[in-house]
Amino acid sequence: MNKTKYITYMAMLLTLTIVLSIFESMLPSFTAIPGVKLGLANIVVMFTMFFIGRKQAFVLNIAKGVFVLVTRGAVAGILSLCGGMFSMLVIILLHTVFKDKISYLLLSISGAISHNIGQIAAVSVMLNAYAFMYLPVLIISGVVMGSITGVLLKTLLPVLSYPIKEAKR
Repeated sequence: MNKTKYITYMAMLLTLTIVLSIFESMLPSFTAIPGVKLGLANIVVMFTMFFIGRKQAFVLNIAKGVFVLVTRGAVAGILSLCGGMFSMLVIILLHTVFKDKISYLLLSISGAISHNIGQIAAVSVMLNAYAFMYLPVLIISGVVMGSITGVLLKTLLPVLSYPIKEAKR
């Protein structure tokens, strides 16, 4: 892939990440549990991590955190960044250790749970340690939402990877 196509493709992935983040924030909460979200933008970050590179996924994650910071405020931005970075570290660790023996579904679930743990850790530092009492609820929601985003990632792989396949021709 030449440099122009690469920059364009990364800009499209960043745009998709931001659009999914906006779309998700507009959805009504489908649970009575505060803070439970699908994590649609994380699908693009995971795709980027697996098929383009870890560095590019970190850049997307940071850009997403900055976008949240600018549009929703400092606390939301910090939570987005802490959750996203911890999630990526856990996914990279698992992917490095287990290589091709671990499925996207398990990586997605692990990422969702660790995203929630990263956010709870940030909240406990900013507010108080009692935030960890909310962790069991967020672990369960991480399993459910991680399963949904894992299935969506697997389903969307042909669409997301089309430009990569075209560039290799």
